[in-house]
Amino acid sequence: MSKKLDESKQDGAHALLASMVGEWQGVAKTWFEPGKLGDESPIRGNTRLALDGMFLLHEYEGTLMGGPMKGLAIIGRSLGEQQWQVAWIDSVHNGTRIMHSVGEKDAQADKPNVFGTYPAGDGSPDWGWRTTLEMRTPDNLVITHYNITPEGEESPGVEIDYKRV
Repeated sequence: MSKKLDESKQDGAHALLASMVGEWQGVAKTWFEPGKLGDESPIRGNTRLALDGMFLLHEYEGTLMGGPMKGLAIIGRSLGEQQWQVAWIDSVHNGTRIMHSVGEKDAQADKPNVFGTYPAGDGSPDWGWRTTLEMRTPDNLVITHYNITPEGEESPGVEIDYKRV
């Protein structure tokens, strides 16, 4: 595995993760229903590599609806399974739950795109939660989360538009 990891650090998924390392600030937009922006607030984040470059750790804080919000995500590319994986926790959206999200097997290494689910409550079916990470420029990282209804309809949930500081 170390040869594959070394190659990935040179010009693969792990090189992409390394390009995302830094101090960030920007704007977080949140939608509570499709097409209706519910909140737009400043956000600060820090990203760093963990375990010798195998994972990217993203820590952030900001506000949501005037209250404090903090979170953390561990992002990685499983070379054996050829898929992106994310574990995400935060103080607002997940409560005490860890959301595990995975990408499709053999998905493109340069396009982190993962899918998880969360309970809607009251015995309703779970909803989907899709997350993408995109380096639009070397100094612009955009993390977008999409809500997916049990019927498969997708709409923006949260968009974090970071600029490197």
